Amino acid sequence: MAPPLPIPPAEPARLAPPWPTPTEARALIMGIVNVTPDSFSDGGRFLAAEDALAQGLRLAGEGADILDIGGESTRPGHVEVPADEEIRRVLPVIEGLARARPDLALSIDTTKAEVARRAIAAGARIINDVWGLQRDPAMAGIAAETGAGLVIMHNRADKDPGCDIVADMERFFERSLTLAARAGLDPARIALDPGIGFGKSFEQNLAAIRAIPRLRRLGHAVLLGLSRKSFLGLITGRPVEGRGAATLAADCFGLLAGADVIRVHDVAPHRDAALLIAALARDPA
Repeated sequence: MAPPLPIPPAEPARLAPPWPTPTEARALIMGIVNVTPDSFSDGGRFLAAEDALAQGLRLAGEGADILDIGGESTRPGHVEVPADEEIRRVLPVIEGLARARPDLALSIDTTKAEVARRAIAAGARIINDVWGLQRDPAMAGIAAETGAGLVIMHNRADKDPGCDIVADMERFFERSLTLAARAGLDPARIALDPGIGFGKSFEQNLAAIRAIPRLRRLGHAVLLGLSRKSFLGLITGRPVEGRGAATLAADCFGLLAGADVIRVHDVAPHRDAALLIAALARDPA
């Protein structure tokens, strides 16, 4: 039997501005705002800009430190969206949120450098690239030129249940971090995401979550995004809308393993969980 995870010392996420620093010495909470018709969990609910803006403000009111705005679904089998359509979807939302909550960090969830550039100009401060700089060759340059924070996510075009997924992640991140260094990105602005649900089997998803301490040894903060994903349904038998408790449990495991940022649909319970874990980890001496 594996030993229990130790509760890590309470500390803010190890990220430099433009990433925010939470005042409670806890993990950062990134709320999800999908401005899409086909996202696996809430596709179509916030496609209208006014609905997405209201959702973003609601998540901010629940305690989100960051809002991650995306105009293209990345679920398996998704339909790719041209850059101009993606820009049309996300820019009004980013501009509205930047005006309403200038204190809030906004992230653009995109694989396209031009979308990232326009989003940063509109008020976003972080780029969340699910292909980790390896899809659009201009992305690293945009991140460096704009001074944006960056999420480098591990991804695979195809599942290979036989591969050592943790070793594969390390090789992928080595390539991405080399691209980032060549572009002159500040390493303290980069977070690594194991890419739960992206090109991984059920067992590989579990292995990727367990590997958070190993990923942190690469010298970067770790972001964990597993909210409502299908592996949770395979364990619990719950449909997408019934996976809130499983998401919270898995994210708590990730926080105990050392995740610095958690990306979620349901902000309030995750903020509470992050606060409790930080309080329990605090040295009373």
